[in-house]
Amino acid sequence: MPELQRLHPDHAPALLAFEQENRAHFAESVPDRGDAYFTDFETRHASLLAEQAAGVCHFHVLVGDGGEILGRVNLIDVTSDGEAELGYRIAKSAAGRGLATRAVRQVCVLAATEYGLRRLRAETTLDNPGSQTVLTRTGFAVTGELELDGRAGLRYERQLP
Repeated sequence: MPELQRLHPDHAPALLAFEQENRAHFAESVPDRGDAYFTDFETRHASLLAEQAAGVCHFHVLVGDGGEILGRVNLIDVTSDGEAELGYRIAKSAAGRGLATRAVRQVCVLAATEYGLRRLRAETTLDNPGSQTVLTRTGFAVTGELELDGRAGLRYERQLP
């Protein structure tokens, strides 16, 4: 059973492989990260770990039984009043198995119990019904419309216990 883990330095090779292998798949529903993300991945990874150590963000990976990364669930832009933005992505090969819903539920618990957060925000494009389903199943409610990378989308929020 895949395990949700807090991002650490040793995840870098598997995380890079995950992002490279799924780049085209992700670009179908979220803005592409761009070539620079992959070119200087080690520096980017170190920067993410520094942000996490500072409490500005909380990064998680969903690790399969063989050590491969099947997904990631991140809390970014943590505010002093207990809010953060949720973002997640699941490998194409692992989609449709309920992993995103399970991982988002786990991160919501961590957000409230470990990170002291009170509210989470999320966004998705209208052409990403899978993401909309994950957000609805995990207690998020639509709060408005928006545009993401030139595509129509929805804004969501969830209050934490």
